Amino acid sequence: MHRILLENVRVYTNHGCLDEEALIGSEYRVDLEVTTDLTKSSKTDDLKDTVDYVYLNKVIKEEMAIRSKLLEQVAQRILDRIFKEEEMVLEATVKVSKLNPPLGGDVEKVTIQMSQSR
Repeated sequence: MHRILLENVRVYTNHGCLDEEALIGSEYRVDLEVTTDLTKSSKTDDLKDTVDYVYLNKVIKEEMAIRSKLLEQVAQRILDRIFKEEEMVLEATVKVSKLNPPLGGDVEKVTIQMSQSR
């Protein structure tokens, strides 16, 4: 099996339970790893024989644009779309990180990681 990784996809959006988060938003980072078979595409050099990372980035951006209180819901939506729309994906792991979360302390990020497989 092979992997495609999208790392450090940066998104500014408005997730969170606090009213201020809904109004002003904050920075998020998404990392996505999908497992698939790249044998055919490595030989054919044809986009139709692989999982298009442009498509994966589009799913991330679209799902991150939909407001949620919890990062868990956003991460699950990303996984659900990928498994519904991309047959070649066998496994996926997504990490959604809120950068500089409002925790009352110096915290770089908080991350939710979720994995799913067929």
